[in-house]
Amino acid sequence: MNGTKRIKICALTTISKTMDWFIVDNMRNLSAHGYDVTLICNMDEGFAQRNSDYARCINLNMSRGADLFGLFGNTWRLLRIFRAEKFDLLYYTSPNVSMYAALAGKLAGVKTRVYSQCGLRYVSFDGLRRVIFKFIEKRTCGFSTHVRAQSPKNMQFAITEKLCGANKISVVGIGGTTGVDLKECDKFDHQETRDRLRSSFGIPANAFVYGYVGRVNADKGINELITAFYALQKEIQDIYLVLVGMIDDTNPVDAVTMASAKTNKRIVFTGNVPPDQVYQYMAMFDVLTHPTYREGFGKALQEAMGMRLPIITTNVPGPSEAVEDGISGILAEVKNPDDLAGKMRILYADKELRDRLACAGRLRAEKYFDRPTMLRNLLVDLNQILGIE
Repeated sequence: MNGTKRIKICALTTISKTMDWFIVDNMRNLSAHGYDVTLICNMDEGFAQRNSDYARCINLNMSRGADLFGLFGNTWRLLRIFRAEKFDLLYYTSPNVSMYAALAGKLAGVKTRVYSQCGLRYVSFDGLRRVIFKFIEKRTCGFSTHVRAQSPKNMQFAITEKLCGANKISVVGIGGTTGVDLKECDKFDHQETRDRLRSSFGIPANAFVYGYVGRVNADKGINELITAFYALQKEIQDIYLVLVGMIDDTNPVDAVTMASAKTNKRIVFTGNVPPDQVYQYMAMFDVLTHPTYREGFGKALQEAMGMRLPIITTNVPGPSEAVEDGISGILAEVKNPDDLAGKMRILYADKELRDRLACAGRLRAEKYFDRPTMLRNLLVDLNQILGIE
């Protein structure tokens, strides 16, 4: 960055887990390239300490899900912060805070307001709920000066839905956020970690494990995944399902399905794990299963490619672009547990196919999703927005 002036950027998410997963690596890199970074979210214990070496951290008490009080209260709080700090640029993602930040930033006169549009939640809704959440999404885009979709298909969908004009929205690189740290994927003993973690969860070393990483909720296809697993369990004796991530009560899995899954000795819920341990947990898997209804791009898919895992995901915008069907993964029909079970059955039976998909996925990760490449793309994009050479 030319000159001595540091660009004041404020990055916002609703909760700190989202910040950890999708934002902090980018902000660390921006700080190293002359940006003065502030982070705002509802912070878990230890978040500020982990990030205070490069950023100022401001805790704002926000919750996920629809929050009418937050629309007024948190927008007002952000307006006061933005007016006092005089940021050059706002960078926000996740539905609630993006609406608050876009509105408050416009009212405060922040010149550059970038919305990182990580998936469109309303696409899985019906009726009045869909109308309301689409309106919120459209207003968020309208109050932003730039929108960054996570994939070309998601960008085209946003344009078709008239969420924003084509002149406002684009994709960085071929899509995604901060990519995968391939050095972290490779630096530990995969077999030792696989055996140790399997043992800790009571999974035999020679069992076949279908794994999932992400929020455990309905929109991620967990109802269909559990249903598909039950269908396979009737036929195959040595399979397990491991669900890595927090149980999301704002978009819950069917109560009966969840209760049944929790009593199944071959379904393991690990709970939330720190981002720097995700690769180790993936070492337990034989296949990554990711039957999401909607997705910005699919960070877990990129991580699985880095870990040389074969992938099953759904034929929806984002995942269908991260994964090349039949080359680096297999696409299943969305909301179709029978089709999902069929794809899971195919990969169980065909080791040669699993190995071929895993190898191609790793090559794709090296070409497009290696973290230094992704971070460089994000830096170049923001510098161009700001007119920095």
